[in-house]
Amino acid sequence: MSDNHTVTSIEQLEAIYGQPAGAAVWKEVDHITKEYRAFIEAAPFFALSTCGPEGVDCSPRGDAPGFVRVADEKTLMIPDRRGNNRIDSLRNIVRDPRVSLLFLIPGVGETFRVIGHAAISTEPALCESFIFAGKAPRSVIIVKVDSVYFQCSKAIVRSKLWDPASIVDRKSLPSNGTILAALTKGEHGGEEFDRMYPERIKATIY
Repeated sequence: MSDNHTVTSIEQLEAIYGQPAGAAVWKEVDHITKEYRAFIEAAPFFALSTCGPEGVDCSPRGDAPGFVRVADEKTLMIPDRRGNNRIDSLRNIVRDPRVSLLFLIPGVGETFRVIGHAAISTEPALCESFIFAGKAPRSVIIVKVDSVYFQCSKAIVRSKLWDPASIVDRKSLPSNGTILAALTKGEHGGEEFDRMYPERIKATIY
């Protein structure tokens, strides 16, 4: 790649792409409207983007629709369900509260974006209000909203994400056990890891 064609300034970018106009501008607001709330409450999944001293992170978050609670037009509350205890997102939030959320709804072309600042709460009553399957989250992520807007469906249409014909057979890709075995030169993972995986998910999902 030639350095002569590397974009290094905002001025260069704007010369290439111009300025946004119309719906691209009108759709952005600084609070959760009634219409935008409907998207959040219908979404069973979002990706959480955070940043910290070591770099950036993007973490998948999913549960039954409505698991992201709209406390008011400027506040979202998200239970931190059980994971792998890497807590990469939480480590970042403690040191840099800036976050971005990208919501997806199965079958819907538009995605939905929230940008804001987050904090982590372990208030007992708040955590208990998110009990599911008898389990309360260890903490709740509270997002103060700075910006909200929908993203048009072009990316979903191009990717055919919700098209049943585009579904990939999981068996056509390396299994988790295969990946771990390759990375650890056979010390971990393998067929046993794959065989036990469904039961581990069932036992630790909440």
